[in-house]
Amino acid sequence: MHADITSLLGLEVYTQKGIFVGRVDDAVLDPDRGMVSALALGDVNRDIFDFKGKGIVVPYRWVTAVGDIVIMRHLTRNAKAPRKGV
Repeated sequence: MHADITSLLGLEVYTQKGIFVGRVDDAVLDPDRGMVSALALGDVNRDIFDFKGKGIVVPYRWVTAVGDIVIMRHLTRNAKAPRKGV
């Protein structure tokens, strides 16, 4: 998937099921491959993520579509839910 880095900044990110994840604050580049390797998200949905930080980084391979918004694979586990056995 080809996208101009500046066109990603500020876009809202949703899962494939329509759940708001956050807003693109920055892109992480892989200089060896000359590609975006991850998206740094701010304004993160606190109903999904429970942490004190300002944002999260999601691998770009999770992105399925980029247009007026970014669509990423649906999270299979609620990040707020405790892991069993941890």
